[in-house]
Amino acid sequence: MPFLDHLEELRMRILWSLVALLVGVGIGFWLVVKFDVLGLLIEPVRPYLADGKLTVLGPTEPFMITLKLAIIVGVLLASPVVIQQAWAFVSPALLPHEKRAIIPTFALGLVLFCAGAAMAYFAALPVALKFFQGFLTDSLQSMLTVGPYISFVVRLLLGFGLVFELPVVVLLLTAIGVVDSKMLASKRRHAILLMTIVASLITPGDVILVTVFLMVPLILLYELSISLARLVERRRAARAEVESEHWAPGTM
Repeated sequence: MPFLDHLEELRMRILWSLVALLVGVGIGFWLVVKFDVLGLLIEPVRPYLADGKLTVLGPTEPFMITLKLAIIVGVLLASPVVIQQAWAFVSPALLPHEKRAIIPTFALGLVLFCAGAAMAYFAALPVALKFFQGFLTDSLQSMLTVGPYISFVVRLLLGFGLVFELPVVVLLLTAIGVVDSKMLASKRRHAILLMTIVASLITPGDVILVTVFLMVPLILLYELSISLARLVERRRAARAEVESEHWAPGTM
């Protein structure tokens, strides 16, 4: 395909992705209001609220919080379409075995993201809230505002969900030959150090237990990534052996 045709196709893919994002945000706004997503996110902190409600500091804050949640939900809803458009653009340049290796990773990525977000909501978030609220004394009065709290919760959920994508990233890099299992195993100590830094940045650093909640799965996911890389390499070696036998002299 000529260069200008590539640019035209890229433009169309981007336009369809933007349309999907706009539609996703519209649906996300409806979902946030209809199913009270804000109330669901507030649920873990209700035991620490005197009247079960967070404080707002301005007349527009409830709407802005709802809009921010709608945008996040919309991006998540539109992500399959965006990924499909990106895949349609780059897949013609990939070999058949690369396509077969990449397609299953999309489903794996969705499962891992949901697992990470669920772990943050049901395990890490309650621990963090209990830790911080444990410092309240008779001299302090808790007045939690909705803006900082929702930002804290969303950062935790998205952070856990994204870092759980580690095996997917490693699987893709292995499939295209950027990394291999030996390199991953040899860099294990460096990876653990990097994961510690990432976990400390994503989680509230004052709560060591929450950081541990993220560190343990990260280490396990890294080991899973090494196993997946070895599986890809074995399949690649087996395919190469079959191809060599097929093209060997005297077999044609």
